[in-house]
Parts: sequence; C-alpha cells; structure tokens
Amino acid sequence: MYILMITRPKYRPFYALAVAVIFVAAGIVPVDSLPGAINWNVLMMISGTMIIVHYFIDSHMPSLLADILLGKAGTVRGATILMSVFTGVISAFIDNVATVLMVAPVGMAICKKLKINPVGMILSIAVSSNLQGAATLVGDTTSIMLGDFADMNFMDFFWMNGRPGIFFAVELGAAATIPVMLVLFRKDKTPVSSSERIVVNDYVPTVMLVLMVAALIIASFIPDTPAVLNGTICCTLAVITILIDSISEHQTDDAVAAFKNLDYETLGLLAGLFVVISGLTNVGVIDDFADLIVNYGGDNIFVLYTIIVWGSVLISAFVDNIPYVATMLPVLATVTASLGIEPYLLYFGLLSGATLGGSLTPVGASANITAVGLLRKEGYHVSFGQFMKIGIPYTLAAVMTGYLYFWYIWR
Repeated sequence: MYILMITRPKYRPFYALAVAVIFVAAGIVPVDSLPGAINWNVLMMISGTMIIVHYFIDSHMPSLLADILLGKAGTVRGATILMSVFTGVISAFIDNVATVLMVAPVGMAICKKLKINPVGMILSIAVSSNLQGAATLVGDTTSIMLGDFADMNFMDFFWMNGRPGIFFAVELGAAATIPVMLVLFRKDKTPVSSSERIVVNDYVPTVMLVLMVAALIIASFIPDTPAVLNGTICCTLAVITILIDSISEHQTDDAVAAFKNLDYETLGLLAGLFVVISGLTNVGVIDDFADLIVNYGGDNIFVLYTIIVWGSVLISAFVDNIPYVATMLPVLATVTASLGIEPYLLYFGLLSGATLGGSLTPVGASANITAVGLLRKEGYHVSFGQFMKIGIPYTLAAVMTGYLYFWYIWR
C-alpha cells in the first residue's frame, strides 16, 4: 500500500480502502471491531470544519486576512514564514487538522492574489501545525494522552518539577525552522504589498470558526468527555451555520455546494488508514516496534533516549502516532521503573519524536493528508518527494533542537 502511495499517488484513497477491505476479509480487523477502528472524531472534525470553511471562504474573510498579512510580509518568503508562525500559534491550542482547515484557505487566497504556486506555503502550514501540536496539553491527542497517563496538568507543559517543560522545547524547535524556511524559500523574494482591503460580506462563518476554537479549547479541560466530543462540536456548529445561511438567504444552494465540496477522497484515505493501522496494531506489529526500540536501548539511558526519539520519528512518518504513543507510554513507564529513574525524559522524547515525525511524509499525519487533499482540489498533485523536500528539513531542525533541549534539561 505504501509503495503504491509513493509511486502512484493519484489513487491513494483506493489503495488504503482496498487494504482495509482485505484486512477485514482476512479477519485481521474483526467486523465487530470495525466501527471502533475508525477515528470518527477526526472524520467528524474534518467534515464539520470543511463545511464552515466553505462558508468562511465565500464570505471573503480569507482574502481580507491575506490582504492584512501581505501588508506586513514584504516578500513572498515573508508571507510564507508569517503564515507558518500564525499556524503554529493556533495549533498550540487547537487540533492540527482543524488548524489546517482554518488557515490553509488564507494561504491559498494569498497565493491566488500573488498568482504563485501554493504548494510550498500550504505544506509549510501543515508541518507547522504538526510541530506546535505538542506545545500544550490541549494541542494534540498525543499530548492529552501523555497528560492523562503521567497525571500532568496544563501548566506542567510549561514548568514541571522545577524545570522548563515541553512547551519551550517546541518553541525552540519552531524557531529553528525559521532559518530552514529562509533557505527553502530563498528564491521567493518577489516584493508583495496590499493597499486594498476586500469587503467581507458575511461575518457569521468567522464567528462560527471563533466559537469552534473556543469550544474546542474549553472541551479539552473537561475530564472524561466522550471520544467524539470535538467532532460533535464541529458538526453541530456546521449545521447551525447552514441553517443561519439558509434562513437568511431563503435558499439552500450554498448548503448543497458545501456538501459537494467536502473532500471525500481525504475522508476515504483517512478511514482506510485507520483500519489498516488498527490491523497492524491487532497483529502486534506496533508492539514489535516498541519492543525493538527498548531492546536496543538496554540500560544505557542516553542510547535508550536517542532510540526513542529518532525511532519514533521514523515510525510516525508512516504509522499514526496515536496507537504508537498509547503502546509506548506503559512500556517506557516499566523500563524507567526498572532502571530506577524518572520517566519524563523518555516521555518527552517520545512525544516530540512521535508528533514531529508525522511531518516527514504526506501520510504521516492527518493534517498532512488534509493539506494535500486541499491542494489536489485546487489542481496541485503533491508527490512523496515534493512533500519530503519540505518535511525532512523542518522535522530534522525541530527534532534535533528538542532532542538536545530535553537531554540537557531533563537527563
């Protein structure tokens, strides 16, 4: 499946869905466990946010934001860096996929206004969202999992046991990616400016997006919430947006267009990958990877830490990081207990490696798949090679920074 995705990327959803069907038919993923294998929360979040974003784009708000950013950017390269930083700030508090769906239309509007290829900017938005997801307790599912497992609260990500937390590692990693962007986009020095300000014709979609952001942040502080709470929030606000527009405009044409514009290929690809990863987990492949990492580390904490970080980067480039992190947390707790050491160095190394590793490939994270899907809808097909030209330097700069930070602060 992965070979076909790399060599023939045009039909990625069909490869994933075909292998998912094979896994179910072979009993690798039992039929009765199929609903649980699919992350409905992510699919619902994408669907609800895409609908709101459709109205958001139609309201011309992305174009207004593009005008404002262009006025401060100076050059095309400056615009790309500003968009990446803007994405990171949002992604520290909001799910990565939702962040991409909110910010990418602004980036697309900038590129259309400048009449340039949007691939570089949109992929930078995707990898920046992955990077900042580990900054706070509420930024990513894996952060929430670590907080729950290690009994960490929101402030522990900033300061814990008398030492600076993971937030500062992520921010240093983000700062390290700025020189990377300066090099990657060094040729994009075309001056840009925007003295005009487009008029927004409807503020309801913007209000709904802001409400969605606020609701997702508030929900992250509520203990023992349903697994599909975030998805329910996004879909509920999407329905409200549709109803308000239909009542005010006295027609349903926009609602029909919103559903037509849903990225069904991305949704299909994600659904297929969720089933495939569930199958790999069921037969013990993920456990084998975890055992391999720990066995090679032995009782040398530096070697173990190094393998945890970089092994997690490599694995998460192809395997969804949620089941991997869920598998590794208890493994690391056992290993550190047997060695008589604090587990936080390995916990933070695991989180940074697994979160940032998803930026290596277009299928390494749901945010990447979403960004590539948005580009495809605009007529731009992104290959593995194209994505990795941006993903590899971003990931290496950010992970290396975090790797050194954690070792010197938390060893």
